[in-house]
Amino acid sequence: MQPSKDWIKDLVIYQIYPRSFCDSNGDGIGDLPGILSKLDHLSDLGVNALWLSPVYRSPNDDNGYDISGYQEIMEEFGTMEDWDRLRNACRERGIKIIMDMVVNHSSDEHPWFIESRSSRDNPKSEYYIWRDPVDGHEPNNWASCFGGSAWEFVPERGQYYFHYFSKKQPDLNWACPELREEIFSMMDWWVQKGVEGFRVDAISYLDKPQDFPDSKLPPRPDGYSFPDYLSGRPGTHAYIREMNRRVYAPGNVMTVGEVSAPTVEELGNYVRTEREEFDMAIPFVPPIDEINSWSPEKLRNDAWESYILMPKDGWWARFLSNHDKPRQVSLYGDDGEYWEASAKLLAMFIHTLPGTPFIYQGEEIGMTNVSFPSIEDYDDLSTRDNYNQYILSGMDPRRALSLVRLESRDNARTPMQWDSSENAGFTAGRPWLKVNPNYTKINVEAQKQDPRSVYSCYKKLITMRGKSAALSRGDLRFLDAGCPELIGLARSFEGEGLLVFLNFSKESHTIPAGLLESAGDVLMSSYDREDGYRGPELRPYEAVIFKIKA
Repeated sequence: MQPSKDWIKDLVIYQIYPRSFCDSNGDGIGDLPGILSKLDHLSDLGVNALWLSPVYRSPNDDNGYDISGYQEIMEEFGTMEDWDRLRNACRERGIKIIMDMVVNHSSDEHPWFIESRSSRDNPKSEYYIWRDPVDGHEPNNWASCFGGSAWEFVPERGQYYFHYFSKKQPDLNWACPELREEIFSMMDWWVQKGVEGFRVDAISYLDKPQDFPDSKLPPRPDGYSFPDYLSGRPGTHAYIREMNRRVYAPGNVMTVGEVSAPTVEELGNYVRTEREEFDMAIPFVPPIDEINSWSPEKLRNDAWESYILMPKDGWWARFLSNHDKPRQVSLYGDDGEYWEASAKLLAMFIHTLPGTPFIYQGEEIGMTNVSFPSIEDYDDLSTRDNYNQYILSGMDPRRALSLVRLESRDNARTPMQWDSSENAGFTAGRPWLKVNPNYTKINVEAQKQDPRSVYSCYKKLITMRGKSAALSRGDLRFLDAGCPELIGLARSFEGEGLLVFLNFSKESHTIPAGLLESAGDVLMSSYDREDGYRGPELRPYEAVIFKIKA
């Protein structure tokens, strides 16, 4: 049994999507010097860990999640010397660096793949997954996540290679021992450079069924079917445990896996301490599925199920936002009339749950979804594929555009809104992706000057968590508040306790009197701009945190 990393319980992690955070040289693309120039923002907010989405050398077919050089920096983002300066500045501020690591696949421009595709007898031939044609066609009917077949033919070898994502993202062959050694050595190199954690992308698909049988799932409009037995295979868990033994445990690094886990039990298979895989896991749910299925009751039930699965044997990643999801205030809250109250409510929900809270850039000021007028304005591969699938199914283009607007990953990728100047202070040039037009009202500069802003709410929550053992170490108990839109919870640790009530609704709801008997002082309210909690009736999207009476 590996020793527990108790220090991860004190982390508040801030995710930066470098391309959209801050541009230092006017080329319209965020970069490492830009991040360095904004580190005081993270310090002021109070976070103590930085998750850096990929900054490795990449041709940017999927915005850096297609890596062509694992130990090099993308030219658009700067140099390795820039990365070193960022690391040093983070250390000075007590901020740990967590690198986003992609090892399910590489770019087709990686030297490994260039060699592998050149011939069947190349020393790196087995670094990727190759199969002969079947009756002159693809080896099976599997679909790529980004449209079309998951197989691409290479004449030099007379074979197809497998790519679960873009055809420019060939899957690495984890069954090859030499490939695994290359990956472990590369990850250890980053640990030696000072990386203190990894968020590992798309980690559920490492082990592939060697016979590659056809999928029995219904075909998409393009005729191909998603694999029905690819995620969470036993071999994948074995590879992760090997990665842990070789890299994570010796380096005492914090790890977060992005996993495809259809059940809470499967999620637990990645994070229970005794399994020695990851410290935390972030489940990936396709945005359209979450849009169609979420409810306050489901948020509550999911949080409770994950909690009771491992109250003493594992830890939780708590988040509502990241680079793959719509903006949380637009999805779970109300980005219109109740924008501010609902943005604060969502912050209060995540930061009062047990586990490590994750903040995605812009969340701390309540950034919202964007509504671009044309599909041509969208950069995201999955957005364009989803649009094409809708068109192939016969949908009206206007209806197709309205659907992809809701689910697009570009909602989270519009440039960070720093101030009300042109391009939101993100760049002096032309931004790589259009800025959300509401930047003149929603921006960091305005909110830092406002003690009742969404930003100030996040600062207060982070400070409270740092001082409250009930929040960082305490037990969780959900309370029966009488209606599905009203969530009540209690946190307690060694005599300290907090009560939290959250109204996920545009209607007012009353807290049952019996639940308020132990409520003491009000610590926070999402209606602090309107004289705070007046209860017991909670107004639309009102949230309140009480200290429990001694």
